[in-house]
Amino acid sequence: MDRRLTREALRLLDAHRPFVRATVVRTTGSVPGKLGASMLLEADGRCVGTVGGAALEESVKELAKGVFASRAGELHHFDLQSWKSGGLPSLCGGSVDIALEYVAARPNLLLWGGGHVAHALATILPTLEFDFSVADDRPDWVGIDRFPAADRREVVPPEHVWDVFEPGEFTHLYLLGYDALKDLTLLADSIDRFPNVIGLIASASKREHLYARLRDRGVGREAIARIQSPVGLEIGAETPPEIAVSIAAEIVRSLHPDAIPSAVRERPVEDPEDDVVTRSA
Repeated sequence: MDRRLTREALRLLDAHRPFVRATVVRTTGSVPGKLGASMLLEADGRCVGTVGGAALEESVKELAKGVFASRAGELHHFDLQSWKSGGLPSLCGGSVDIALEYVAARPNLLLWGGGHVAHALATILPTLEFDFSVADDRPDWVGIDRFPAADRREVVPPEHVWDVFEPGEFTHLYLLGYDALKDLTLLADSIDRFPNVIGLIASASKREHLYARLRDRGVGREAIARIQSPVGLEIGAETPPEIAVSIAAEIVRSLHPDAIPSAVRERPVEDPEDDVVTRSA
């Protein structure tokens, strides 16, 4: 095992960045990359390690783009024989099988509102090795005694959340707030600035009120459709601990898309104006 690759994989996981791991899993004949040779590839094209270089490696880099898009692993066979139909421009003469594994970004959640659902989530997330921080404008609801495992606990008004936190550091933003106007402020400030999952816990009337106010501010329907509400898997959750379990389960499911039947892999996209009952905080 290459220690440099192990350190790089840990660095990417700690930085909450997804990557593709390409590994030589079978060889026949003469090949440049021996069994077990690996490389790590990021979505921007940066890579560490090698599976053999030359045309083989360039092919793997191209295929990795599709893996990032599908978030599902693949296995590819390559003939390193330029004289063979479909072979790579190589004179090595052997063949190689390379597994491409999608490694999802290690979840890092920002919880807005330190209420009962956030407190219940905070007991589950560390067991999954998910990182999280908590923000609330009420000091008594965001202290270390309430969230000892949180990376950060910030007392901050909603309009200054992204002055205190860096949006790109988080994979999920969950609005578990206690005040509709404050949730609206953070939602409006996050639609364009926060690039990843936005989840909102709200009653049906609260959700429709917030969506209407967003539309009044010029936020388009596609942007509003980014907001996940309800959040969590449909397991009949009612209590804060049950809702926390459903949210954690939904995140876990998103980390293993190739293990989920295609019929349930994607959450149906709901019209932002539909009157769909959502869970209350």
